[in-house]
Amino acid sequence: MQYSKILALATLLITTAVAAPQKRACAYTCGTVCYTSSAVSAAQAAGYKLYKAGSTDDSYPHVYHNYEGFDFPVSGTYYEFPILSDGDVYDGGSPGADRVIFNTSDELAGVITHTGASDDDFVSC
Repeated sequence: MQYSKILALATLLITTAVAAPQKRACAYTCGTVCYTSSAVSAAQAAGYKLYKAGSTDDSYPHVYHNYEGFDFPVSGTYYEFPILSDGDVYDGGSPGADRVIFNTSDELAGVITHTGASDDDFVSC
């Protein structure tokens, strides 16, 4: 009889643990916005696809000049592309405050934001 109670309790605990919502792991936090690695990858992929297609004139992606002097882990020329807090991939309109930075080899340089920066500068996420 005791064994069946233990088994029932174990089943309940396992079911609860599996059904419990998993907290998203933040790869980057810009201000109060949490970005998962998959969100960063999706934004980078969209930006790089446009870069490869030559769509870098008046909109995004465009060259990021690194006026702030970030020490990125990859070499440039760098391009910036918006990453949106709602999880959608940027396709025009207001770019929001946050950007993924990548180079011409499609290597992620970092994620930066206007949030908390002076004027039109960026700070690291």
